[in-house]
Amino acid sequence: MNVTMNSSGGDVRYCGPGLEHFHAGYRQAHGYVSLLVCVFGSVANVLNIAVLTRREMSSPTNVILTGLAVADLLVMLEYIPFACHMYLPQRPKRERFSYGWALFVLLHAQVSQVCHTISIWLTVTLAVWRYIAVAYPQRNREWCGMQRTIAVIICGYIFCPLLCIPLYLAFEIEPKIALLDEDGNDAQPNSTTAYNTTLYVVDLSEMGKANNNLLMDINFWVYSVVIKIIPCIALTVLSLRLICALLDTKRRREKLTSGSRKTTRLMEKERQTDRTTRMLLAVLLLFLLTEFPQGILGMLSVMLGQRFFRDCYNKLGEVMDILALINSAINFILYCAMSRQFRTTFSVLFRPRWLPVPQVENNGHNNYTTTQVTQV
Repeated sequence: MNVTMNSSGGDVRYCGPGLEHFHAGYRQAHGYVSLLVCVFGSVANVLNIAVLTRREMSSPTNVILTGLAVADLLVMLEYIPFACHMYLPQRPKRERFSYGWALFVLLHAQVSQVCHTISIWLTVTLAVWRYIAVAYPQRNREWCGMQRTIAVIICGYIFCPLLCIPLYLAFEIEPKIALLDEDGNDAQPNSTTAYNTTLYVVDLSEMGKANNNLLMDINFWVYSVVIKIIPCIALTVLSLRLICALLDTKRRREKLTSGSRKTTRLMEKERQTDRTTRMLLAVLLLFLLTEFPQGILGMLSVMLGQRFFRDCYNKLGEVMDILALINSAINFILYCAMSRQFRTTFSVLFRPRWLPVPQVENNGHNNYTTTQVTQV
């Protein structure tokens, strides 16, 4: 384990007291903030699924978005009881560390990682599909057809749980003997009413501790590099190329229409291109802010050892959680902002009866270009 030393030979913490104060302050609010995000995100993803599965919204892109909404919904629903258990007004320690809750916390770590990995898989897949649609439109139907899209989604839901196998093996429930008072909280050693009881916590398994925590290191390498950093790099490259392709298309269109009056249809198409470009940049930035720091922190935890993990990674756990939750909850807002088809279909489904029925946009190319939703 690498530990930085000061001039007097003592240990130096990787992260100072400022991070500890921030962690202690934000932790008190995290439970309420995460619950608010999860409730909004759960409702939003249910609405996403309801709209995207409509027949008029049928397209490979929207099938991927539906799979993404399902994964994000599972992340939201699973985090609600975890937030209530960990961060809301505390129950006695005897109840908080029961075997049942320890089992739930262990399952939370596994399920949330699997669902989030599926979400990343589908996000990168969608970026690939959109890049092919823009850069190779003549091959789009062949390469990105409905059957192939469904197969890729199913592969994601099968492969991602397998990718997280090191996580399953690295942790287990471990009993601990604790001295508690009558209220079920920590007692003073000389207390006459204190008694010993068994508490259950999630800790490294024997397999995780073997060979100098080799399995734990493998878990962090998979988590940081394979699940986080590589998708971030791939998504950055794909998004930048997609944006360049969109801008190049816009420049060619301007050359063709220079000196002539633009039609309303052409002007709307240009505005759609501009909106899509801005949204691609926004989604890319949000994804990188969420995933890339987690990957870097996970990699540093392997390289610098347990001291960095305790001093820095653990102190930023709630911040990384809320960023991931926001990333899973915000898609509904993005779809409404960038897709007229999505807004129209949503209003048809959920409008009050006394409002007129909006006209659903149909460009004559059902299944592939009905919707202009773009997510990367």
